[in-house]
Amino acid sequence: MQSFPNPLTPSEEKYYIQKYTEGDLEAKHILIERNLRLVAHVIKKYQNLEEEPEDLISIGTIGLIKAVVTFNPDKGNRLAAYASRCIENEILMHLRSKKKASKEISLYEPIGTDREGNEIKLYDIIETDDVDVPEKIHLNENIQKLYEKVENELSAREKLVLKMRYGLYHGEEYTQREIARQIGISRSYVSRIEKSAIQKLREHFKEEE
Repeated sequence: MQSFPNPLTPSEEKYYIQKYTEGDLEAKHILIERNLRLVAHVIKKYQNLEEEPEDLISIGTIGLIKAVVTFNPDKGNRLAAYASRCIENEILMHLRSKKKASKEISLYEPIGTDREGNEIKLYDIIETDDVDVPEKIHLNENIQKLYEKVENELSAREKLVLKMRYGLYHGEEYTQREIARQIGISRSYVSRIEKSAIQKLREHFKEEE
């Protein structure tokens, strides 16, 4: 597990939260960076699952960013306590989404045979008057494939950038500049990561055509 910066003291946390509420984006970056150790702490309880630690760090970091953005110091709570819940919620949301996706059945998957021995697909027994059903099915299957490729083919950093850039998994969308500031790299580097990730996805989809 990688090393992380030391957490902020209560007085430092109060100072940077105040600076961030005044519009100081550098303070926001510091609040995120100095709480990354908290992400590592929260994911320990999920290390027995079939999840890569780097993936959980990336997902937990999204929860941490959301916590910093939505934290209300007037409620009297420490940021760490609030962020822990946000980090865990983000991880649980990811795990539920992944579990649901793994249980989804393709509408074109054979589910049996008729009396004449012909394969019956789930799509064959759906009764609907919606003329766009084939297009919708195709779209949903492509979306599912996209998420599978994102999870299986991209690095942890590529996944994090794409998830933040395009609001994947129902998340918030960020500009390249916002992503750069939040994860501590240059905007041009974010752009390169994004382009590389998209190119990887395109190549994997082409291989299946």
